Formats: sequence, structure tokens, C-alpha cells
Amino acid sequence: MKGDRVEIVVDAGDSTRTYEVVASRAGRRVETAVRRGVVEVSEVTRSGAVVRTARFMANRVLAWVEQPVPGNEAEERPLRETPQS
Repeated sequence: MKGDRVEIVVDAGDSTRTYEVVASRAGRRVETAVRRGVVEVSEVTRSGAVVRTARFMANRVLAWVEQPVPGNEAEERPLRETPQS
């Protein structure tokens, strides 16, 4: 969804650096994968085409935070049970 965001904190030797990958348009989402010692964060379209990818060495990644877009209040409320007659 537009607005999905992933923040990555990387060890840069004497300091840390923070990077963000954000779903920039409607219908796009951000996916995270760890493969062969590499953390990949990709912005993907509805059809699955990768728009852009950020890659980081897994042993240098200190943290990553996935922040989904806040949902609709109706989605967050629990469903009410209806009495059966």
C-alpha cells in the first residue's frame, strides 16, 4: 500500500546510518527478504514487478522496522457476534 515504509539501521564503522524504503505510489508495497547473507528491501507493484531494491550485508544490519500504513478503524475493531435464533 502507498505509504508502507521500512527503516533499516546499518553499522557504518564508527557510526550508524538509517535508510528508508517507502511505497511511493498507490498499489505498491514494500517487501523484505533475507537471502545468502544479504537483506533486500524492495518496492513492488501490484503485478509483482520490482521498482527498486536496497541491499545490505546482513552482518552490518543492526535493525529494521516495518511500518505498515495505519488501517481503517473498521478493520481494527473486532467483529460483533450476532445472536442466532
